[in-house]
Amino acid sequence: MRTSNPIFSRWGTARDAGRADAYSRVAAVGATGGPQPAGDYGTNPYASAGDGAGSTSVTMDDVVVRTATTLGTVALTAVLSWLLLPVDEADIGRSYGIAVVAAFVAFGLSMLQSFKRAPSPALILGYAAFEGVFLGTISSATSTYISPGVVVQAVLGTFAVSAGVLIAYRMRWIRVTRRFMGFVAAAATGFVLLLLADLLFSAFGAGDGLGFRSGGPGIAFGVIGILLGAAFLALDFKQIEDAVAYGAPREEAWLAAFGLTLTLVWIYLEVLRVLTIFNSDN
Repeated sequence: MRTSNPIFSRWGTARDAGRADAYSRVAAVGATGGPQPAGDYGTNPYASAGDGAGSTSVTMDDVVVRTATTLGTVALTAVLSWLLLPVDEADIGRSYGIAVVAAFVAFGLSMLQSFKRAPSPALILGYAAFEGVFLGTISSATSTYISPGVVVQAVLGTFAVSAGVLIAYRMRWIRVTRRFMGFVAAAATGFVLLLLADLLFSAFGAGDGLGFRSGGPGIAFGVIGILLGAAFLALDFKQIEDAVAYGAPREEAWLAAFGLTLTLVWIYLEVLRVLTIFNSDN
């Protein structure tokens, strides 16, 4: 089952066809008694990539190890930035400046990886490090001056969403089909366009932009973002299930780790948005 997203990482033969992938998610998925091909390719899409001397197929253990390394880097740099770069109310602009710079560097590294033909651990871990700085600074500012305690709630909410999608996928309550992928792609495109429009309206003096930063519209917009993140997780589970079943090259585990990090950051930020607005309104 091939999927694509015009923003983030590439995966498998979608990369070879020049299409950017959605995200990738590690999970112990697959049929009991050993993985079976779950895709609808007709032929093995990884056959050419897996040929050659010394080629090793990816396993769930590979994905778990790379993902733990990548997410661990995000968590470590987030904690260090929280502790070593405290948000100073008298110079809060400096803190937000650090967050913005870190976000742009992380975005740049993610784009470089997205357009590379092979995964680069250095780029992926570099992205994770700068993403952690961004998350740590933003989370510290939000928890300190806007909504105390919201960060713990957002982390728990992110885990809850991930666990819920994993359970639903393993129970086959969620079935990733071409129609499902098309719907997710269309919804994500609309979401990003609305987000950009909101930023433009805000930048040119429209105050609260399109109203997606407070009140009911803000909460609704954030919930839609969380649902999109959950949909991307389902796509990721499908991709990894097929990659393991078809014997994708071992290096694809780094793309899975990279993709999972992108997805979880998306979900965390949207959960943080919803909880912050909700707590502020109450």
